[in-house]
Amino acid sequence: MNRSLKWLAVLTTIGMLFVLLGGALVTKTDSGMGCGKSWPLCNGEFVPTDITPELVIELAHRLVSGSVGIMVLILSIWTWKAIGHIRETKFLSVLSFFFLVLQALIGAAAVVWGQSDFVLALHFGISLISFAAVLLLTMLIFEVDKKFQAEKLVIDKRMKFHIIGLSIYSYIVVYTGALVRHMNASLVCKDWPLCTSGGPFLPTNIYEWVQMGHRAAAGFIFIWIAYVTYIAVKHYKHERVLYWGWIISMVLVSLQVIAGAFVIFTRLNLYIALGHAFFISVLFGVFSYFILLVSRSKKNAARVQNPKPVDLSPATVK
Repeated sequence: MNRSLKWLAVLTTIGMLFVLLGGALVTKTDSGMGCGKSWPLCNGEFVPTDITPELVIELAHRLVSGSVGIMVLILSIWTWKAIGHIRETKFLSVLSFFFLVLQALIGAAAVVWGQSDFVLALHFGISLISFAAVLLLTMLIFEVDKKFQAEKLVIDKRMKFHIIGLSIYSYIVVYTGALVRHMNASLVCKDWPLCTSGGPFLPTNIYEWVQMGHRAAAGFIFIWIAYVTYIAVKHYKHERVLYWGWIISMVLVSLQVIAGAFVIFTRLNLYIALGHAFFISVLFGVFSYFILLVSRSKKNAARVQNPKPVDLSPATVK
C-alpha cells in the first residue's frame, strides 16, 4: 500500500482526535461565542483585532476543524480509488466526511442562531462518528498489506449481542456526558459518586438529574464492560483480537470513570476533563472496530457453513 496514503490516514485520525478534544475544550472554557455571532469569520473580521483567550480557543478550533476536514475529504477520495474493492471502504469514506460536515454546520448554526443544550450535546457525538469512520479507514489501509487475525474471525450470538448493545449504549453515555457540559452541570454535585453527602437521596433539580443520570449511565457501562471482559478472558483466549480488545476496553472505561471522579475532586481541572473526553473517544473507536468484526463475521460464518467445493476431477488430481 502507498506509504503516503498510510501517513495521511494516521495524521487524519490524529487530527480527528484534536477536533474532538478541541470541541470539548471550547465547551469547557465557555469559548463558543469567542468569535461573536459570526461564522466562518471571527467578529466579522478575517484577522481579529480584539484578541481574547476565548477568541483564540474558538478560532483555533475552527482552523483545526477546517484543515482536518480537507484531510478527511482527500483521504475519503484516495481510499475510494485505492481500496474501493474492500466492501466497507466506500461506506466509511462517505460516512467520515458527511458527519464531519454535519458537525461543522451544527456548530455554525449554534454560533449564528443559537441552539438548545439538548441539540448542542449532539455535536460531540456527531464528530465521534466521523472519527470512528476515519479510524476504521486507517485500519483498512494497513490491513491490505498485513491481514489481521480478525479476517477469519467468527463471532457467536452472545458476543454479537454485547458488542452491538454496548456500541449503542456507549453513544448514549457520550450524549449524557456532553449534555452535562453544555448545561454547565459538571460541578452541580460536589461529591462523588452520589450527589450530596447526607442530603436528599434523589436529585432535587434538572441539573442534578442530568449529572446523576450521566453517572448512573457511566456506572452501568463500566459493569457491563467488566462482565464482557470476564467472558472474553474466560472463553475467548483463542480469539486474540476479542481477548485483547476487551481488556483494552476495560482499561479505557476504568480510566474514564477515574477521570470523571477526579473532574469533581479537582473542581473541573481542564487537563483531566480533556482526558475524560479522550478516553471515551478511544473506547468508542474500539467498539466501532468490534462492529466491523461483527459485520465480517456473518460473511465468515457463511463460508464455514458453505465451504467452497473441492475439485477432485482427474485433471486437477495429480
